[in-house]
This record gives sequence, C-alpha cells and structure tokens, in this order.
Amino acid sequence: MKIFTYILMALALGLIVFNSTKVDLSAPFEGQSSIAAIGIVAAACVILLMIILQISWKIKKKQ
Repeated sequence: MKIFTYILMALALGLIVFNSTKVDLSAPFEGQSSIAAIGIVAAACVILLMIILQISWKIKKKQ
C-alpha cells in the first residue's frame, strides 16, 4: 500500500507540472486556464491527503 501512495503522489506531481504549462498567466481564470488551475489544486490536495495518510500509518505503528 505504501508503494501505491508513492505512485499516486508521483502521478499528482506530474499532473501539477502538466497543468502548470497550460495556465495562461495573463488570464489564469478564463477558459482552459481555469480548468488547468482547478487541476493543479486537485492534484495538490491528493498529495496532501497522501502525506496525511502516511503520517497516520506511522502513528498507528507506534501505538
């Protein structure tokens, strides 16, 4: 399961990089740029959730 979380984190990081190339910095919330910005935020949430999951597993092992 630990490898699966690392794979998800790598995929999310790849999506962040891909979507950041699609964002038009002059108008980040118009057209396709807004979809890319939402994708960046969603991928960042995935990374954050996977980090929280790993920390909870470490706490569970200590108990």
